[in-house]
Amino acid sequence: MKTQHFNTHLLVEIALFSVLCVILDLFSFKAWGQGGSISLQMLPIFVIAFRHGLKAGSITGLIFGLLQLLLGAYILNPIQAFLDYPLAFMLVGSAGVFSKSIQAAISKGKNGRLIFFIFIGTLLGSLLRLIVHIISAMIYFSAGATGHQSVLAYATIYNVSYMVPSFILTTLIIMAMFSAFKRLLVTNQ
Repeated sequence: MKTQHFNTHLLVEIALFSVLCVILDLFSFKAWGQGGSISLQMLPIFVIAFRHGLKAGSITGLIFGLLQLLLGAYILNPIQAFLDYPLAFMLVGSAGVFSKSIQAAISKGKNGRLIFFIFIGTLLGSLLRLIVHIISAMIYFSAGATGHQSVLAYATIYNVSYMVPSFILTTLIIMAMFSAFKRLLVTNQ
């Protein structure tokens, strides 16, 4: 019975945090014509990933990506839609590979290690998302590259212009949150 309760609790948590991603996306700074925004939409994915690990973080990202598709994403074709939404946000959940290290740092009271693993986790999730967006842009948005600019340079500059600020903002907020409220990361597994 306890296992069923835990699974139900985790599923509810994943669902709520997926919706929280959508809500945070509503407050994003959208100044790019072909998608992308400076946003805290990744924050709930990182929280789930750090609390429950890779699988839960990836599922949360996948659900958020699918919700974005349902709520009006920028779509050129099905492959681009898959790359830029479900896959990109599912990869944000890869930060969950550091979940056990984060849990250990909390239990041992090692704040420096906690901050380090949070930084590395948010960097990994953000970097994997960025790579997928760059690949998608190279394939589907290459027309934006000017005559003197390579498609790779165009795709990288375009996506870095919103991903780096989003990474920095998300990382600073998540570090501040978890430095002050470590219990948010502790699971009762």
